[in-house]
Amino acid sequence: MPPLATHALEAITHPENTEQLKALTNLPSVFSMRTLYWPNGKKIKVIVLPDDHPLHKRFVKEKLHLFPHQLRRTWNRRTYTGTGQAPITVNSITEMQQRINETKNSIGYIDQGGPDE
Repeated sequence: MPPLATHALEAITHPENTEQLKALTNLPSVFSMRTLYWPNGKKIKVIVLPDDHPLHKRFVKEKLHLFPHQLRRTWNRRTYTGTGQAPITVNSITEMQQRINETKNSIGYIDQGGPDE
């Protein structure tokens, strides 16, 4: 089986938050739920794929410099201690894009130029 082509992983946001995304300085902090607000003061809504999804694994390793289980442990700790909540999980890249477009102040990720599911 030939190796899969790799494409650029990118964080995406609702169209109204494009400038806010450019102003973020610490993407790992956003996805680990330590940074809860956009620079404009609005609450960030994090949207992710399931832990075992190949794109999720790649995004977490390449962009957040963590392993998926480390990120999950952080979310669980915040949820169980009452200091935060887990992100919204969607089942597909298509659902991710739809949810981002429908949800103001949301952030997620895609594989730019990747094949459709």
